[in-house]
Amino acid sequence: MLEHGGRLRAVVEQSDIAQADWLDLSTGINPDTWQTDEPMPAVCWQRLPEDDDGLEQAARDYYQAPSLLPVAGSQMAIQALPRLRSASTVAMAAVAYAEHAHHWQLQGHKLLLIDEKSLSAMPDQLPDQLDVLLLINPCNPTGQTFSREQLLSWHHQLAARGGWLVVDEAFIDMTPAQSLASVTDRPGLIVLRSVGKFFGLAGARVGFVLAHPALLASLAELLGPWAVSGPSRWLLQRALQDRSWQQAMRSQLAAHSERLQRLLSQSGLMPAGGTGLFQYCLHPQAVLIYQQLLQQGVLVRLFETPAALRFGLPDQEADWQRLEQVLLVLNVKKTITGLY
Repeated sequence: MLEHGGRLRAVVEQSDIAQADWLDLSTGINPDTWQTDEPMPAVCWQRLPEDDDGLEQAARDYYQAPSLLPVAGSQMAIQALPRLRSASTVAMAAVAYAEHAHHWQLQGHKLLLIDEKSLSAMPDQLPDQLDVLLLINPCNPTGQTFSREQLLSWHHQLAARGGWLVVDEAFIDMTPAQSLASVTDRPGLIVLRSVGKFFGLAGARVGFVLAHPALLASLAELLGPWAVSGPSRWLLQRALQDRSWQQAMRSQLAAHSERLQRLLSQSGLMPAGGTGLFQYCLHPQAVLIYQQLLQQGVLVRLFETPAALRFGLPDQEADWQRLEQVLLVLNVKKTITGLY
């Protein structure tokens, strides 16, 4: 299996720093998790999940989507979608959440990896041989975005020849107006949404596939019954309906993202992109900086090609202060200058 951020215990085992003393910024998960004081009914544990419990309606209202399917995290859909097509030519970003490419290749599809600059300059007219275009909007980890108009233009071309536009919108909750959710009843348009990032509920393992009902029916048949647990369904229905929390959180994340961007820039790690939940810093000495951060008990996400670091958001004010002090001690500008 592929490596991912958030594996703090594996790092702790190789260090002399206790787990409680680490500052884990290796994921793009909101550290200010949605919570409720409402007690969960025991029936959520005692009975098999039922799909008429109100979760689907709450999700359709939240996403403004005509139809959708709850799945055990968008990861389940990432693994299953390649199995719904015969051998196809699939294009996606070269630097992106690696699970997408991994599973399309596992199913024997031909993969075309496109660098970020080429994606930005990609012509309105897609190559005739392209069957599937898969994009992450905004992209994890680079933060690259695509306009609704451009995405819908590409979708129109692909759908006309039986192709798909697949858009992973795991990090779009902070800017919902950019989402394609409202038009996902169009054949050949598939949108993936996650609750792990914005709501901070990665452990609930819930995501949604937004698409034409015929495709959702095929996907549901492939996945089988009870894809999402009863407790997770109960929890997510309430999170999706909490409009006041969502509105306040968007404002909070925007402010925190700006603070993180400013903090990194001042330390010599100028972000090349990001979202409301992370900042992405290209740097030729990313490996060295990563190792120095580890020595200070700070875990971030390392990317080796191209060399880059992704910083998630600190949680409490003490965490912000600690990161600032670590970056001050590290003094990236001075450290890197001394290497040459």
